[in-house]
Parts: sequence; structure tokens; C-alpha cells
Amino acid sequence: MRRPTLEAVAARAGVSRATASRVVNGQTTVAPHIRDAVLQAIDELGYVPNSAARSLVTQRTDSIALVISEPGTRVFSEDPLFSTAIRSASMELEAANKQVVLMLASNAKSHARVERYIAGGHVDGVMLISMHGADPLPAALSRLRVPVVSYGRPAVPVDIPFVDNDNVGGAEAGVRRLVEIGRRRIATIAGPQDMIAGQDRLAGYRNVLRDSDRRSIVAVGDFTRESGAIAMRQLLGDDPSLDAVFVANDLMAVGALQSLRQAGRRVPDDVAVVGFDDIEAAKYTEPPLTTLRHPVIDQAAAMVKLLLGLFDGGPADPVILPTELVIRESA
Repeated sequence: MRRPTLEAVAARAGVSRATASRVVNGQTTVAPHIRDAVLQAIDELGYVPNSAARSLVTQRTDSIALVISEPGTRVFSEDPLFSTAIRSASMELEAANKQVVLMLASNAKSHARVERYIAGGHVDGVMLISMHGADPLPAALSRLRVPVVSYGRPAVPVDIPFVDNDNVGGAEAGVRRLVEIGRRRIATIAGPQDMIAGQDRLAGYRNVLRDSDRRSIVAVGDFTRESGAIAMRQLLGDDPSLDAVFVANDLMAVGALQSLRQAGRRVPDDVAVVGFDDIEAAKYTEPPLTTLRHPVIDQAAAMVKLLLGLFDGGPADPVILPTELVIRESA
């Protein structure tokens, strides 16, 4: 069967093709009774707009690129941040009748591919997630003048809006908890220092120790469980008398708990542990993990709202969401 045309819709509704086109493209310059007639004709005929033709009229693709600066092995791993952020952003965009284009950009070749795709006008806007160090994409996309929003404050000095959580304040709350329960030798497993979240959470840790007359004891991981286990073993080797550790994300904290158990250290009796993120697994570790709740779902939703607002000339001010200390048995 031939696909119904816009001309057929216009004839069924008794209007001109131009009027039918205005209704299909969501313009508001059509009288309500005429709009209703066109919508009824669309429903009766089963008309589906031609997306390519519609884009020529609206100058919109109704597609948004979700660009993650990580390899697939990291994105589709045990780290729930990625799946939660992707799912939450996709649901918000679907509610706004937008299509998500997921793109991974972990090296120079993939960066160039993403830049070419976006420069080609295939999407209306871009959301960036998990940027590292001198990632070239924020500056490159800014030059293309395409609306861009970052999940987290960019690590490079580029003028694009972002949505973040209070990494410094959250880390300070977690470390203060360890001070308040009387721990003296408080170490940290910091996140990667080419990421703003890793830098800010380490800064929050150091802020509290500086004010409480305790010295910093630092190991660095990469936000994976394995790196947390390795870093915890390193910390125990460097300072066997440490009695607490603030870990910059829960996945590394899971690895740290494993290493403490293998070393015969009881949690929290010998070593208290605080994480960051409040992933689902934090409730089920042994013992359950005290942590900072990172509002991933709210952050993704705010990111979509900020980006859609940019299409209509809305504000580009950064959005910083609060974290919440969740006290469980590990501290």
C-alpha cells in the first residue's frame, strides 16, 4: 500500500497543503477547529510525517547526541552510573519527543568521528558525559555553535553549561563523619585526577583534614572496583595503623572492603569506610556502606531540561545539585 501523503491529509481535512504542514510541524498559527480537522485526518489516514522533509521546514532533527568519553568496556561494565544516566536522560528526552543517539568517544579517532557527525547537522544538541583531562570535544563542539551541556563541570576551560553535584561538599560531609566518630588516621582512595569529580572529592577530603589537624594519606584509583582493592592494599602497606578511609566512589569502596576483609581488618571496628554515590550495591555490602548519595537521576533530568531550554534561548547557568550523607554500618 502507498504511504498516505500530506496532500491526502490536506484534502481529507479540507485545507491547503501549507495549512496541513503547519499543523504537522507544531506551529501555533492555526485556528483550533482547523487544527482538530487536520489531526483527525492524520489519524484516519494513518499519516506519518517524512522526517527528512520535516527537518527542512523546522531546521530540527529532533535527535540528541549522548556522547560518553569512555570505551565500551567501561560504559557497559559493572559501574551503574553510566546505565542510570543513559536511562534517565533517554526517558526525559523520549517524554520531549526527542531521539537519543548514543556515541562513545574514547580516543582521537572516535573524537573526530563524533565531531564530523555533529558538524553534519545530524543532531540538534549534545550531552557530554565522563570527560577526562584535556578532552578536545567540549571546545570543538563549542566552535560548531551547537547547543551542548556537560554532565559534570568540564575539566578544560570552555564556556559550556553543565550540571554537577556538590562533589567538594559531599566529600567534606563524608570525611567529617569519620572525624566525628573519633577516627585519627583517615586515608582516602581518590578518583582519577584527570576528572573533575576525582579532583573535587580529593579537595573536600583535604579541606576537612586540614581543619582537624590530621595528615593526608592518599592513594589514587580509577573509579573501578579493582582499583579500589589495589589502592586499599597499598594504603595498608604504607600505613598499617590507619583506622578510616574515605573512598571517592562506591565501586572502589566495594574493592576496598574486599581488601580489608582479606587483610583481617574488621569494618568498622578496625577501619571505618565511607563511599560516594550510593549505588544500589552499597546497601548490600558487608557491612552496608555509609556513603554520599549522588543524585544521578536528578542530574540527568536537569541536564536534559537545561539543554532543551537552550533551544529556546533559555539560561545557560550551571546547575549544582546537593548530595546527602547516608549513614550505614561501615561508619
